[in-house]
This record gives sequence, C-alpha cells and structure tokens, in this order.
Amino acid sequence: MRIHPTPYDHPDAVKLNDAVQLEYAARYGGEGDDTPLDPGMFVPPRGLYLLAYDAEGRPVATGGWRTQDKNDEGYSDGDAELKRMFVVAEARGLGLARRILAALEEDARAAGRTRMVLETGTAQPEAMALYASSGYEPCAKFGYYRDYDNSRCYAKPLTENI
Repeated sequence: MRIHPTPYDHPDAVKLNDAVQLEYAARYGGEGDDTPLDPGMFVPPRGLYLLAYDAEGRPVATGGWRTQDKNDEGYSDGDAELKRMFVVAEARGLGLARRILAALEEDARAAGRTRMVLETGTAQPEAMALYASSGYEPCAKFGYYRDYDNSRCYAKPLTENI
C-alpha cells in the first residue's frame, strides 16, 4: 500500500469522499456529513490530506487533519482536527487506518499542533475502538455535531508534558 499527500479535491479523494458520505447516510440516516470543508483547509502547513492506494493503484483509504484554534464551536488553541478517516470495505483489517492516523499525528505535531481532536458517532463503534486503542480519550464535545446525542468527541495530546 502506498500512502501519500493528495489535494482534498483530487478526483480520487472526491471518489472516496462520496463513498464515505454514502456510508454515513446508511449508518445515521440522512445524506451524510454536512460539516463544511474546503480543500484549502488541508494544505500544509495548516493541514494535510492523505490517500492510500493498493497494489493495483486503486484508492482505498483517506484521512486528513486541519488546523483548529479556539472558537465558538468548542475547539482549543493548538488543535488539529481529524477529518474523513475512511477505508473502503475490501481494504479493512489491513492496518491502513492506523497507518494513516500515525502519519497525520506526526505531521500535525511537526506543524506545531498540540492536540489531535476528532468527532465520530455511536454508529461507528470500530472507529471509536481504533481511536481508544491509539491513545485517544473522550473529551468535551466540539464542532458541527456537538449538540447531537450520538456524537462522540475524542482528543490526544501531540506533545509530552515535561
């Protein structure tokens, strides 16, 4: 598997974003995730978007982070927010999400971000298990879906306390 930076609006990224939206709609009802996102949010050094390709060159996984600082949606200064973590069904169980997550954490840390945050939901128990096993802990709700009962927010420090 090859993982490399790709613009958020690249055709392969759009293809997988469409797939994740269908999955969100199936799991939660409705039309998917309405969080406003712009390709510019994922441009280094204020973010990064990664795509993973299989041996045949097919896009099979995505993930990105974007800069967040203190605002009225509950973010804190120094936050990096995970967005669009997704692995197509046929590539699940290969460790791709964990590899993408580690690469995103490393990049956000190098960009000076101090905490990685994410929002997921109760209909994604495998995502919650991945984040918990990767050192993420529940935190105060933030972001677009902070007022939804099935929303779950997690955070992980990117710097060590000395």
